[in-house]
This record gives sequence, structure tokens and C-alpha cells, in this order.
Amino acid sequence: MALTELAIRALRPQATRYLITDGRGLCLEVLPSAKLSWLYRYRFKGKAEKVMIGRYPAMSLKEARGERDRLSGMVLRGQSPAAEKRRSKMEVAGHVTTRDFAERYFKEVVRRNQKDPRNVRRYLDNEILPALGNKSLRDVTVMDVQTLVFRKRDNGQESSAAAIRDLIKRIFDYAIVCEAAQVNPAKALPTRFITKIRARTRSLSRDEIKIYLYTLYRSNIRRQFKLALHLILLTLVRKSELLLAQWKDVDLDCGEWKIPPENSKTEKPHIVYLSNQALRLFRELKALAGESVWVMPGRGSLTKPFSHNAMNQAIGSITFDMPPFTIHDLRRTGATILNENAFSSDVVEKALNHTISGVRGVYNRAEYAEQRREMLQFWGDYIDQLATENSVLVESFGHVASAEDRPESNLKAHSRGTSDSQRIGEMVQP
Repeated sequence: MALTELAIRALRPQATRYLITDGRGLCLEVLPSAKLSWLYRYRFKGKAEKVMIGRYPAMSLKEARGERDRLSGMVLRGQSPAAEKRRSKMEVAGHVTTRDFAERYFKEVVRRNQKDPRNVRRYLDNEILPALGNKSLRDVTVMDVQTLVFRKRDNGQESSAAAIRDLIKRIFDYAIVCEAAQVNPAKALPTRFITKIRARTRSLSRDEIKIYLYTLYRSNIRRQFKLALHLILLTLVRKSELLLAQWKDVDLDCGEWKIPPENSKTEKPHIVYLSNQALRLFRELKALAGESVWVMPGRGSLTKPFSHNAMNQAIGSITFDMPPFTIHDLRRTGATILNENAFSSDVVEKALNHTISGVRGVYNRAEYAEQRREMLQFWGDYIDQLATENSVLVESFGHVASAEDRPESNLKAHSRGTSDSQRIGEMVQP
């Protein structure tokens, strides 16, 4: 039965999509979202094909019938409307630049699926778009991707190189889905040629913790980073949680640091109970931050924190006399030693701001506030003992920020790393 404008306006969406036919292959598809799309269905060389020709009401019933007749003529002449539409799309896609499609990917995929897209934005702006942005999608070659990724890898930044390769691959995967590209040049560059995948089992021993602290405070990285890397070990927080921390959330009198949901991986608020040792580090960071609202204000600025990768670059510039480890391994180190010292695994998991899985996670809503406070003070004392054992560090927590350390006094001095070996009485030789 032929459709009418009145009948079309009376159509209502259902839980699943459905089709209403008009005749001679013309159909109107009704989506659950209430959108209406014109389809032309036909057989070409014995196979069923279909092509979308427009949306209602932008394309009226009369216009849809006219387009149906045009496409029907193509079939009679031995042409496939669906194949012609694909070819037309590819011709258009041939003029789409990597920059344009990367922005589309960021808007349609990254912003929709990632709570914090700043890492992706940084890799796009600083690495991918400067190198590939002006090339059309179809002109990006395997060698283009390899040159960009290997340059980063050979600079000693294997993790960043792998992340850049993966982002390019995801962009081109989406381009293929959207029929804006036919091949993915990043697929020809396996991750195994960029970096070694390390098992997530690394934790530091007692002796390695001493090496970590001793080497950290002897290094020439910024004082802020030394304190932050020490503080992550003491509090067991994630790096991002510290980088995004603001002073309004840190109560130095009560010894509590509140991590808001937007800064938490679990998207739930979390309280970190600060040991005496952690409080001393926070107080020095407060002096270094000056009037900034951020606990870790960025280089030369009080208005925004350091970038996500800044601490990785800082620790990557230090040579530790032990097997490789990551900042995240500091959390695993604390969890391992605290479990070995008979603290409840639930208390440890809560301190790590992990979500307990399974039935136990559903029914166990305990916060373990007092147990966590006691455990983190034990952990602070444990680290303190290692820091002073065999004169690894002396007075490492007691440094008072000088005027030149404070960003409001001298932003240039604030951005300059200062060796702790220059601070009288802070370091002693082992």
C-alpha cells in the first residue's frame, strides 16, 4: 500500500526499528529515536542491496519517489547505486585531512567515552597533528607513522611512542568505519617493535625503597617532583590524583585530603588520611605553591597544574641502580608490604581507592576510616625508618622553602630544578 504524508506523520517509534514500504523498493525506516530514513531496496546481479537516500521530512515523499525512480534507472543500466555511493564517499574522503578527521574522532569518540581526554588532546596537538595534520587520510603512509613513532621511541620515550601509535590506529579504525579511509597505516607497526610490554607485578623491596629515596633526593629534578614522588609512596594515591589536587581539598589540621569524584578513577569521592610524614611534605608543597589553588602548580604558572606526563619525564631523567619500575609500582609496593604486615586486604584496597569486585563489593560498604588512618601512619613510620636507616636521608622532610622556591616571588626560579645536594644538612653520603 502506497504511503501518504498523513500516514507518515502518524507513525510512532517502537522499541526496535521497523520498515514501512511505499512500493517499487522505496521504504521508510522508523528508528527508536523517532528518526525517519528513506531506503531504496533492490536486487543487483542476483544479490539484495539497499542504499539510504535521505531523511524525512528533509526529503519529502514526492522527492523520495523521484530519487527512487532515478536509482531504479541505474540498476536497469547495470549500475549498483550502493557501489556508486561508496565510490562517491571515498572521493570526498580523499580530500579530508588527518587534522579534520582527528578532530571528528576526538569529538565523537574521545569526549563521549573518556572522562579525562587531556592525554589524547596533548598527543594530538603536540605530536600527531604537527606531523600528519595537513596530509589527507589516504596519503598517510606506514613510513609516516613509523617516522613519528620511532623518533619518540629512539628518544627514550617508549611508552609515549606506543601511545601515539595506538591513537593513530584508533583514529584510522574509526575512519574505516565511517568510510573515510580504506587502510590503516598504523597496523603495519606492531607494538612489540616500539616497547616491551612489562608485567604489572613489579614492587620494590626494602633495599630498593632506600635506593629510590636516596637517588630521588640526590637528583637534579624539581623540588616539587621530589616531594610529589615521595608523597605518592606515602599516600599510595594515583599520580593523576596528586597532579589535580587543590588546596581547598587538603585539610592540614585534620590530616585529611579529600579527592573529589571528578579526580577519582572510580568516579567516587575518596579520603586519604595523612600520616605525620605526609603532612610535612604537604606543608612544604604549600610553601612552594605560593598563592596557587593547585598543590602542584605548573612550570611558570600558578593558574594550572603540571601536565599528566611531567612527572613521568622527571622520574625518567633519573638513573636508579635497580631494575626498571614505574610510578604506579609505588602503589603496588605499599599494597604488598602492608598485606605482608597483616593489614586487612579490604583496608588496603580501600586505601588504594579500588572498587572491590563481586558480591563482597556489593555488600561491603565500610570505609574503614580509623583502620586506614592507623595503617597509613604505620606505613609513614616504615618509610621514615628506611629513609634514616644507614643515613640514607637526613632531615629530608624538614627543608623550609626559601624565597626563590616560591613561585610568587620568582616564576623563573620556580621553574628551575634545584639539587638537594646543595641544601645544607639535607643529604649525607651513604
